[in-house]
Amino acid sequence: MAALARPRDGRMIGGVCAALARRFGTSAGTMRVIFLVSCLLPGPQFLLYLGLWLLLPQEPQSSASTTW
Repeated sequence: MAALARPRDGRMIGGVCAALARRFGTSAGTMRVIFLVSCLLPGPQFLLYLGLWLLLPQEPQSSASTTW
C-alpha cells in the first residue's frame, strides 16, 4: 500500500483527494466525486478536508525532477 502523502502531481487544490485515491487504489477523479457527493450530506466533510490538507505531509521531491 502507498504511504499517505499529498502528491506533487495530479492534484487540483491541496492534493488530499489524490493522496486518498493513491492510498485506496482508485482514481483521483473518483475520489473527488465521492468527496463532492459527501458534501451534500450533513457533517464536517469540508473541515476534514482542510484538516487533512494541513496534516498530511507533502510527497518528497524526487532528485530526477529537480530544476536548477
